[in-house]
Amino acid sequence: MVRRQKPEDVHAVYELVSANQADAKTAGVHTYCRVLGVSSSGYYDWLRRAPSARAMANVVLTEAIRQAHKASDETYGMPRIRAQLKDAGQAVSRKRVARLMRHAGIRGVSRRRRFTVTTERNAKQRPAPDLVNRRFRAEAPDQLWVADMTYIPTWSGFLYLAVVVDAFNRKVVGWSMGERMTADLVIGALNMALHTRRPDSVIHHSDQGSQYTSVAFGSRCREMGAQPSMGTVGDAHDNAMAESFFATLECELFDRRSWRSKAEARTALFTWIEGWYNRRRLHSSLGYLWPITFEEKHRANNDRATEHGLPTAAVGSSQAPTAAVDNPAPLEA
Repeated sequence: MVRRQKPEDVHAVYELVSANQADAKTAGVHTYCRVLGVSSSGYYDWLRRAPSARAMANVVLTEAIRQAHKASDETYGMPRIRAQLKDAGQAVSRKRVARLMRHAGIRGVSRRRRFTVTTERNAKQRPAPDLVNRRFRAEAPDQLWVADMTYIPTWSGFLYLAVVVDAFNRKVVGWSMGERMTADLVIGALNMALHTRRPDSVIHHSDQGSQYTSVAFGSRCREMGAQPSMGTVGDAHDNAMAESFFATLECELFDRRSWRSKAEARTALFTWIEGWYNRRRLHSSLGYLWPITFEEKHRANNDRATEHGLPTAAVGSSQAPTAAVDNPAPLEA
């Protein structure tokens, strides 16, 4: 126990004494209050006093915080919960939300990406040039896609996931799952992105893994007008946006779940990507908006600019959801 330092902490001290009434009966309320630096008479007055309007408001707000935290599968921390409350019409300070979360024992999850090298370069295959140079910026959808793959451990062995993420709104526009890290895995994710987005021209950035430098992947990119771009081998910063996605996936799903079968893992990944990450997760880089909402606002702003004769950037039009758990999408565009 720590002696209080500020007068405004007195109510928190009284709450501590009240929460430990069983111990206080043994040690004595007077002893508790003396050790904590408050008067016992003040404590008994506080017990008889009706809750203040602020205290009642804090009870209501704490419940709203608890519901927002639960809706996020208990992953949201203070910034996203505060943004969720603001979106619901409750403007609350950062300190107040943080304090109430601390008192209620509500915590979010933290990203601590453990970098595991899955890149196996084939020295016989020439990598594409780096067209991004760590500038992960896009002015509109379908200008820059970043791609990578990872593995998911299950009791039945490893499952592999390849994704394509739009740098503009952080949406996963393509993904594919399989039991081997082959060129077909990354081509499946690319096919899904091409099938659902149909870009006029897009840069596809990845590492120099043999799957991305393969002849089959290069041919598919040329066929569809996608420009391959590749960072260096073993440098996570050259593909930082894709690594950031996997760090989020790891701390919000992998570190908190385990699966007996690969089928269970496939279902969980599909639900997390299509049901949560793309459609409901608040992204700090997007001003705490959902990827789909961010793109819709961009499209609405472009439509208004077009009505007034102002120049605007092209926007990808397809938002069709995909239902299949196992990609690939059709090969034909």
